[in-house]
Amino acid sequence: MDNRQAIGSWLSGPRAAAEDMGAEFGYRGERLGLPEQGPGSVAPLGRRFGALFIDWALCMLIAYGLFADGDQQAAGNWALGIFLVLSVLTVGTLGSTPGKRILGLRVVAEDGGRLGIGKVLVRSVLLCLAIPALVWDRDGRGLHDRLSRSVQVRI
Repeated sequence: MDNRQAIGSWLSGPRAAAEDMGAEFGYRGERLGLPEQGPGSVAPLGRRFGALFIDWALCMLIAYGLFADGDQQAAGNWALGIFLVLSVLTVGTLGSTPGKRILGLRVVAEDGGRLGIGKVLVRSVLLCLAIPALVWDRDGRGLHDRLSRSVQVRI
């Protein structure tokens, strides 16, 4: 084996190395019965991070303007609480936060229906803890989505 090929597989990650050896993973969302592309397919990571950024900026703006009295530390603490409330209310009723709506995403149950309030609450609390959102499965879902049996899809 050429050293360049070995380094390339190491840099590409374990999935790419396994695919090079013949493992077949399919596309993200195939195991959930979702389409490969277009509406209803698993949301791409870039859009999900973009939506999170928009939602966090909105929460920081609200916290800084209404609750923090100019204190940046207090604004960050308030923003986390506002983010939790925003997430529970908007995902629980509309299926998406303002950031998700702007970027064309929606949170649905694994079966394609709406999430119940209990699952939305579990998902939102885990998202606020951040660590579960940084652990993904091969369908691209964070641990917070897996535990709440939800998936973020394109609209």
